[in-house]
Amino acid sequence: MNLNDANLGKEYIIKDVDTYGDEEMKAFLFSLGCYSGEKITVVDKKRNLVVSIKDARYNIDSELASAIHIEDE
Repeated sequence: MNLNDANLGKEYIIKDVDTYGDEEMKAFLFSLGCYSGEKITVVDKKRNLVVSIKDARYNIDSELASAIHIEDE
């Protein structure tokens, strides 16, 4: 499942980041600390997602969220 399917407040582990060859997007997500094995939590869902990665919060859109594949901890 991808990050758009995550429940609020639940911690997940990033299984894979699949940007379909978009290296710029992959580098951006990596710079946020978003890579395989890292923990991620969806803090808020409105128009965009607010996620917590490594004690920092980021606002990401649904396109970025769909590239982040997660699994239950």
